[in-house]
Amino acid sequence: MLNCEVVEPKGAADAAVIWLHGLGASGHDFVPVIPHLGLPENHGVRFVFPHAPEIPVTINGGMVMPAWYDIFAMSIEREIDLVQIESSSAAVRELIQRELDAGIASERIVLAGFSQGGAVAYHTALSYPKPLAGLLTLSTYFATAKEVTLSEASKTLAIHIFHGSQDPMVPETMGHTANQILQSMGFNPKYRSYPMQHEVCVEEIVDIGNSLKAWLQLG
Repeated sequence: MLNCEVVEPKGAADAAVIWLHGLGASGHDFVPVIPHLGLPENHGVRFVFPHAPEIPVTINGGMVMPAWYDIFAMSIEREIDLVQIESSSAAVRELIQRELDAGIASERIVLAGFSQGGAVAYHTALSYPKPLAGLLTLSTYFATAKEVTLSEASKTLAIHIFHGSQDPMVPETMGHTANQILQSMGFNPKYRSYPMQHEVCVEEIVDIGNSLKAWLQLG
């Protein structure tokens, strides 16, 4: 089981958000965002921020750092280690199962991911055999569009894609490509762009909160 930062609601949890960080970051990264999401005080949402394992990353000279998978080349298609992304996806499925075991319905679990974490979130949510509340992908790309096996349960999955128009790390074209691929697969994603680089901004955080409120019927 992945080590995680877990932020519990004030009362009993009846929903969960599993939020994956980007390359070289940690589960601590998005914890400070929670108070700014605009959720009602009694929201009942458990936030789970897993830490990626530390592995050598080829594009960074083989340096060992937190990563969900190795990246071999920074081409627009991205050359990645598919075995490792599936392994990370399996680890996220374990976290989902832990929430199910704790009494949270799958329909009240949201997957979110930034950059590399978003690629894992795509792969996990679209192949997961039970219906989820929604998928939030932030400044990321659909790395396994050719490899993923879509589950029957994912066909009605709500997907919101948020990206920075000035992103030098994951160019916005990669967000648009993910959007187009999802549409070709029969999904109806919502896409929003922000005048920012490879980061999050206040306006985006508000939109993330609005997505959670809508999907989890909060206040």
